Amino acid sequence: MEVKTSKKRVQGYESLIATLGVEPQVVTITLDCLLAKGRPVDEVIVVYTENPVVRRAMDIVACEFAAQHYPDIKLRPVPVTSPGGLTEDFYGPEDLRALLRTLYSVVRRTRQEGRIVHLCLSGGRKVMGIMAMVVAQLLFGPEDCAWHLVTEGWQPGSERRLHLPAGEKVWLVPVPVLRWQEAGTLMGMVAELDDPAEVVAWHTRLTRVAEEKRKDEFIRHWLTPAEREAVRLACRGLDNATIAINLGKQEQTIANQLRSVYEKLREWLGYPESSVDRSVLIANFAPYFADREGKT
Repeated sequence: MEVKTSKKRVQGYESLIATLGVEPQVVTITLDCLLAKGRPVDEVIVVYTENPVVRRAMDIVACEFAAQHYPDIKLRPVPVTSPGGLTEDFYGPEDLRALLRTLYSVVRRTRQEGRIVHLCLSGGRKVMGIMAMVVAQLLFGPEDCAWHLVTEGWQPGSERRLHLPAGEKVWLVPVPVLRWQEAGTLMGMVAELDDPAEVVAWHTRLTRVAEEKRKDEFIRHWLTPAEREAVRLACRGLDNATIAINLGKQEQTIANQLRSVYEKLREWLGYPESSVDRSVLIANFAPYFADREGKT
């Protein structure tokens, strides 16, 4: 399932979505790790239940933000909610449906805003991580990440440290997400492969093939033959004057053709707020032409 993102992208900003149990440091340490990686997270969404112990953990997280430890980051607590009200714990199918709906709504809204999603799977009940992974498979785009937090030497119930000192051994481990866009094909392949790593590798190849087909469609069906030739030479690093000489045209004609290509590429990319220019064109299509010219 592909989630259509807003044409008005929240350019350059990313969201951390975390499930919460009784250990509030799962949220703060994950956020600290992402910020240390240079990720521009400016929103933290915490999904929690109304269990009193979990509620206290949520209050501790909220206090960190209220104390301006993260002055440029917005906290958004989201309780798991069903038609009957707030969910205290997961006792049956209705509670699980409420959890799935809540997570789905949060991730979908964030994706529709054009944000990159960082989904922490390590907090709360195990079923929260499982349901979060289901939602990731349904909704994630290619830049979204699922993470598992690992801290060496710390165990649940140990002295609480919301922020780890420099040198402490902590890792954010990326968790592969197999999206269900090709569910039937994927299920058939999983039945044939014993090694999960092979399934991941196969899905990566499948995704790459799908992206190549999409690029091929843009080149063959979105562009005129004259635009295709101009793009091919631009992707080889030639400037407009050299392209014009190669094609026997005026330099202004080439400039006009490429300007038309940039407008079409901007639509193809989903109307990003950043400008779409020659560098974006080359980044997307130089490998496409290099691969095809290498095969001829």
